[in-house]
This record gives sequence, C-alpha cells and structure tokens, in this order.
Amino acid sequence: MGSAPNGGDDKVVETVMVGRYIEMERDGENKTMKSRLSGLLWHGGSAYDAWFSCASNQVAQVLLTLPYSFSQLGMASGITLQLFYGLLGSWTAYLISILYVEYRTRKEREKVDFRNHVIQWFEVLDGLLGKQWRNVGLAFNCTFLLFGSVIQLIACASNIYYINDKLDKRTWTYIFGACCATTVFIPSFHNYRMWSFLGLVMTTYTAWYLTVASLLHGQVEGVKHSGPTKMVLYFTGATNILYTFGGHAVTVEIMHAMWKPQKFKAIYLMATLYVLTLTLPSAISVYWAFGDELLNRSNAFALLPRTPWRDSAVVLMLVHQFITFGFACTPLYFVWEKAIGMHDCPSICKRAAARLPVVIPIWFLAIIFPFFGPINSTVGSLLVSFTVYIIPALAHMFTFRSATARENAVEQPPRFVGRWVGSYAINMLIVAWVFVVGFGFGGWASMTNFIHQIDTFGLFTKCYQCPPPPPPPPTMPSMLPAPTTIAPILSPLTSSTHNYTSTAAISPSPAPSPAFIVHQLLRHGHHHHHHRP
Repeated sequence: MGSAPNGGDDKVVETVMVGRYIEMERDGENKTMKSRLSGLLWHGGSAYDAWFSCASNQVAQVLLTLPYSFSQLGMASGITLQLFYGLLGSWTAYLISILYVEYRTRKEREKVDFRNHVIQWFEVLDGLLGKQWRNVGLAFNCTFLLFGSVIQLIACASNIYYINDKLDKRTWTYIFGACCATTVFIPSFHNYRMWSFLGLVMTTYTAWYLTVASLLHGQVEGVKHSGPTKMVLYFTGATNILYTFGGHAVTVEIMHAMWKPQKFKAIYLMATLYVLTLTLPSAISVYWAFGDELLNRSNAFALLPRTPWRDSAVVLMLVHQFITFGFACTPLYFVWEKAIGMHDCPSICKRAAARLPVVIPIWFLAIIFPFFGPINSTVGSLLVSFTVYIIPALAHMFTFRSATARENAVEQPPRFVGRWVGSYAINMLIVAWVFVVGFGFGGWASMTNFIHQIDTFGLFTKCYQCPPPPPPPPTMPSMLPAPTTIAPILSPLTSSTHNYTSTAAISPSPAPSPAFIVHQLLRHGHHHHHHRP
C-alpha cells in the first residue's frame, strides 16, 4: 500500500514545520515571550485554527441575505435547502482534502519540499490530472474568488450605510476598498489565527442579534409569507444558499497552513454544523417577522430599527467582512505572486507591493455591480457550482478511476458511505444535481434577476436600494400683502430691501396697439356727439 511510505514522509515534513516553530520558542528568554505571543495571535496551524478559518469564512455577509432568500423560497424550502447544500458542501470539501493529501503524498515521495511554497487547488489538479484540468480549475477558482472579494466589498458599503447615510454607498465602496487593500500585508493563512477567531465571534453575535431582535420586534402589520411565487425568485434564492455553503474554495490553502493536514477530513463538516446554528435561526426569525417585505430589502439590517445593538452588529460585520475579504483574496495573491516570480520572496513589504494590482479590479467591479444580494446568486450559479461542487466531484472520480489508483489511495472512502461504490454514486448525484438545478435553472434565474437589477438601477448606481430622500418641508403661507400689478416708481433713494416685491419680478405693462387707440377715439367722439345739448 502507498500509505506506508507516505506516513514516513509526512512525518518528516511535519517534524520540520513544527520543529521550526518550537525552535523559535526555545531561542532565549526574551524571545520566548515574543514567540509565545506571536504563536498565540499570529501563527496558527492546529486543527482548531482550521475549524475557526472554515467556519469564519463560510458565513459572512451571506448571513444578511439569507432572509431575503427565504422570502423567495418560502420557509420549508429555505430550511431544506440549507441542510441539503450544507451536506453537499461538506462532502465536496472532504473530496478536496482527500485529493490534496493524495497530491502532497505523491510529490513528497519525489522529494519535493513545500516549506516555502503554498499548494493551491489548481496545482493539485495539475499534479493528479494534467494541465487541462489545471487550466479549468484555475479559471473557475480565480474568477470565483475575485467576485467573492467583490461581494465582501459591496457588503461593507451596504452595511455602513445603515449607520451613516451621509455618504452614499458608492463613496463607502471607495473608502472600504482602500481599507481592504491592507490585507496585502497578511502573508498566509497561518497568520489568520486571531482574525478567524474574532470573525466567528462577530458573526455569532450578529446572527443571534438578528434572531432576538426579530422575535422582539414581532410581525409587522399585515405580514405575508407568500413565497415561492415565481420560478425566477425560487431558483435565485436556491443559488444564494448554494453560494452560502460553497465557501470551501480556499480549502487547500487552509489545509496547507495546518501542521497536520490529515486531520482536516471532518473539520469542514463540524464547521458547517456550527454555521447552521447561526443561519437557520436568524433567517427563520427575520422572515417570520417581515415576510414579503424582504423581497425589496436584500440586507436584513434595512428592516430592523436602529438601536445600539444593531449598530454594534453592523460594526462587527464590517470587521468580519474585512477578514473574509482577506480570506478570499489571499489565494489570488498567491497566484499573482507565482505568476510574477515573487512567491518565494522573504520580504513582506515587497510581496505586499506586488499584490496591490490584484485589489484594483476588485475595487472597480464592486463599483460597477453594487447589487448586494442578487450578485450572490449569480456567482453561486455560474461559478460556485463548478468550482466547489462539480469539479471536485469529477476530479475525485477521474483520479481514482483505475483499480490500481483506488488500491494505492492514501485515504480510502469511509465505510458508512459504501466505500468506492458509494463515493462514486454520491459524486455522480452531486454533478447531475448541481449542473441541472444549480447551474441550469439557477443560472437562468439569477441572470434574469441580475439583468433586471441592471435595467432598474443601472451600472455604477450611486446608492443601490437606498430609501428615497425625504420630501422638502412644506412652505408656510405668506402673511404679506399681495404684490401690486402696477410697477412702482422707485427712485435710487427709495429703492431698498424694505420692498417686499422685487422689481426684477415685475414685468412692464405692454404698450396699447394702434387699433385699440383708434377705437377708443371713435368711441369717445361718438359719446360726445350723442350727448350734445
């Protein structure tokens, strides 16, 4: 079996990686405290770090759009699809982890050293299936992560507007684009330990705020729960949930940041189970309280009254979206570094400067398409469906299509799914379902809705779904006398601000016509002739 040599090789690599970390802690007394603080806040690689990264990355701004999806789907379909896509996402994340371990094991048998190199999904496809698979995987993965970063930037502008509406959402996009660009200074997923933990705490607060605030608010007067009403809305909501549980496009990078990547197998499932405790109560409660009003408000914050609790949730979500922007953008930074030959550069500042061009198209796209909510469904149907569902399932089937490959596999499929036969059956079901329902119907519905947003609001819209400005206050009736129709004769001394009617507003009287003058003279002469004594 191929697992015997793999165990030795993996142990050597893990010992080197962990050994370097331990050496830092033992290198002097002053450095020990610094290293411990660095390890606590900055340098993570445990299974717990991976769990926090997966859970924090999986649910971010989408938490605010799930009630909107429930209004499109209805309560029963919303709950069912969350559970269904949660399981599908966990299974394909498991497949990605299996393929990563398989690829890394084969390369380490060839004495390849990955200590100064971050393995990415397209490299796994290249090593296991060839360049064509690599190119397809690279195109879908980079495009998805690009628009995933765009969505986080749009969400930042959408959320901050509910605290400070003195600036429009487009202006806030400019500001937060500059703020999110600072993620170029975070070297890798090792360095997200503190941020992942804080991000999950912030999301947890926001989810339970939405739940409790909606229940305390109660149902609005005349609330209606009429979804689903249209096919377009139904599949648009379904693809948003598909997007929700498709956040494992960064699975390989998170695994590579672990000291023992083999422990990742069940981590994503555990993260999904926790995420469901946040998404289900919040979406159910908000939809119960506001019903069909959510169809015109894709951000749940828009319907809840402003309180210090809501403002706190908005601020925490802003910080978390900054973190999630870094999660989505860091793999793009790696791809760009490898393309320009900067990936092995030891200088953080040089790498940060080289990464900046990646942020510019993200910034620009967020300004063009500020459609918070509908853009999630579009990305879910066209990109997530292939990136994290169809391609991993097909790659797993093609990698182990021969009996020799299945026999020498580093990880055998679990017994409770039926080993290889059960795995292939699940993979084929995922490919068929996601292609037909997610990409087919979902792509049609989400693109129809997306084009409708463009027709309604236009590209580069200044403030998407902002409430209309309040009408001007009514003017008080004037208590002044009506102006005379005869132009007053004003001298330079009497013309002053005491005149209520401006002379500029009074037009001169028109001169009488000649015909009118002749008529008056004849009439006057006739009058005198008739009354002569």
